[in-house]
Amino acid sequence: MAKSYPLPKFYFKVSRPEQEFNSADQIGFTEVSGLDYQTDLIEYRHGADPNFSKIKMPGLRKFSNVTLKKGLIQGFKDANADFFSWIGDGSKAGSVRKRVGYRKNLVITLNDEEGNPVVAWTLTNAFPVKVSFTDMKADANEVAVETLELGIEELTVEYK
Repeated sequence: MAKSYPLPKFYFKVSRPEQEFNSADQIGFTEVSGLDYQTDLIEYRHGADPNFSKIKMPGLRKFSNVTLKKGLIQGFKDANADFFSWIGDGSKAGSVRKRVGYRKNLVITLNDEEGNPVVAWTLTNAFPVKVSFTDMKADANEVAVETLELGIEELTVEYK
């Protein structure tokens, strides 16, 4: 592959560093969005400053929520349950409603056409903040898609 061409964005993988989701290759995601953050701006000027303007300093970082979308696949009940039990009904640890062990680190890897990782985004302490199930229309010619929105505490990027 020529190194001078921009990388296509269609070959990516979502995984947990300690273990992948059950059958992640079978329930793969169709879209990942929200991989961004910003640094708040702090402006300051003391009264005796001879320059009649404020200085600008970096402040706190804010991370956007990351959205994962996947098609609803018939016959993969266990794989779907593993992923969506994360938000949970509060009956077991590891669910958001139980407030115990629900934060997970995720890695999103963008690969080249040969499957080699090129860029990896690590989402630290991610947890579900919103789940959206598919809408239904009798005259639609579309795939049923579920959406999981994650709150994160940190986003780091590593170029391979």
